[in-house]
Amino acid sequence: MKTKTKKKINHKIYNYTAIFEPAEEGGFTALIPALPGCVSEGDTFEEALKNIKEATALYLEVAQEEKMDIIRDKQSVIVAPIRIAV
Repeated sequence: MKTKTKKKINHKIYNYTAIFEPAEEGGFTALIPALPGCVSEGDTFEEALKNIKEATALYLEVAQEEKMDIIRDKQSVIVAPIRIAV
């Protein structure tokens, strides 16, 4: 009886800042500033979040396959909403 050997998969965890903007035609556009060209969209915020996660994963998979350097997000970035009265 043959036993199957399971291949151990090592995953790295990457953290990125995503920016979501309401689109003029409705829904949201999402982008990862640290990854040039990594952009997605969705009809709802939840859909845009799901789509940008998928787009980021695909971006990183291709970068690994092509032996490209993985750009990491700057950990010192803080994003906060501000209100200005003029």
